[in-house]
Amino acid sequence: MKKIVSLAYGALILFSCQNQAQTSVKKTNKKQEVMAKETIYQYKVEDLSGNTFDFSTLKGKKVMIVNTASKCGLTPQYKDLEAIYKEYKDKGFVIVGFPANNFASQEPGTNEEIGAFCQQNYGVTFPMMDKVSVKGDDMCEIYKFLTQKSKNGLQDSEVEWNFQKYLINEKGELAKVIKPRTLPTDPEVINWIKS
Repeated sequence: MKKIVSLAYGALILFSCQNQAQTSVKKTNKKQEVMAKETIYQYKVEDLSGNTFDFSTLKGKKVMIVNTASKCGLTPQYKDLEAIYKEYKDKGFVIVGFPANNFASQEPGTNEEIGAFCQQNYGVTFPMMDKVSVKGDDMCEIYKFLTQKSKNGLQDSEVEWNFQKYLINEKGELAKVIKPRTLPTDPEVINWIKS
């Protein structure tokens, strides 16, 4: 009888140890998942002139990424974007524009035409990237990061229209998604830049 009790007790201890080991492995895997979360810093894109733009050069800065269009009812937001860029660029804030033709073909121009339009009409000085797709099967990699929780660790989202804003914190992590019609000068945006 003592042997049976001893064996049962030994099996219980063994089962308990295995269970703790599995729990430990699960916890370790969760830590690895959290550590695997991507940041904006791993991306490189081309700007309007065809030069490489490396997001790792923005470490320690707050970044707003915005998809732009030249022939949209929201195009006048370029004026506000440029205004907040000028006001906060020396305080650790950068805007990066991505022209996109995904919505009602409102960005039909070439990179050269887009650059000239932005300069002539709004005096844009913040970095403008190569025209990309921000949704659909041909979505560019950086927008996959911005719109997929599995990559950005914050939330899934869909680019609803031109001038949707993605706010990236100083660690390169997605912090907020701002609707297209919300102006760049909205208190929600300005308070985030200042915080």
